[in-house]
Amino acid sequence: MIGIMTDSTCDLPESIAAEAGIQVIPSVLNIGQRTYRDGIDIARTEFYDMLSNLAELPKTASPAPGAFLTAYETALGKADDIISIHAAASLSGIYNAARLAAQQIAPDRIHVVDSKQTSMGLGWSVLAAVDAVRSGASVQAVLNSIPDTLSRVRLYALLNTMGYLAKSGRVNIVQAGLGTLLSIKPLVELRYGTVTTLARTRTWSRAVEDLIERACRLAPFERLAVMHSNYSDGAHEFLAHLCERIGCPADPIVAEVTPVIGTHVGPHAIGIAVVQSKSI
Repeated sequence: MIGIMTDSTCDLPESIAAEAGIQVIPSVLNIGQRTYRDGIDIARTEFYDMLSNLAELPKTASPAPGAFLTAYETALGKADDIISIHAAASLSGIYNAARLAAQQIAPDRIHVVDSKQTSMGLGWSVLAAVDAVRSGASVQAVLNSIPDTLSRVRLYALLNTMGYLAKSGRVNIVQAGLGTLLSIKPLVELRYGTVTTLARTRTWSRAVEDLIERACRLAPFERLAVMHSNYSDGAHEFLAHLCERIGCPADPIVAEVTPVIGTHVGPHAIGIAVVQSKSI
């Protein structure tokens, strides 16, 4: 038996992760003097309700290696091998924490994968591994299914403001050539662990139209997810407009992004994560 594990930055809806038997290690959020585990100690809706009123931005952190040690020990009691797929090592320390824990327990049985993605870009690679396990694939075949999917994953994100990124310190807006234009709407792509700015637009409506047009050029899709940060209505409206223009795959996912991401992108951001069809 092969067990599949990931972390909560994958943004897979709880019902899907539970049905697929995926073990999700929660990311960590520090708000003031309190520490919260994503999805356990704080719900995403609760986090976004408080975000705009916080005097200081929350601090995000990777789960401690001990969290992985406990999870791996328990999982190995039920599975012969574990495939543990995590957020891009270039953006987070989660992969390294998982790798260190695996080395301590059973490096020959625990296979830790750097997805070079996050949010549903990571989520789609996890579900690809689940599908391979269900088909009866070997450990190596399951591992091979992950880069095959990731090579076809495209993730775009549209931010409503640069303010949260600037406050978080993750982006030097002066070096990025943005100066004090915090009200612009940046459209970015995450691919192979690197974030690239695709466009900088002054109005939200024009930025959304640009995102739809870019998404259409990626079609046809094998899988489609629309992500949002406290912007469910906008995400569903975006999905409807996109599907009016192209043939969307069955059962697209709309997911609210983890507070670990929301802390940096701020509220009312939207994004897409698609797996392009193999014919592309």
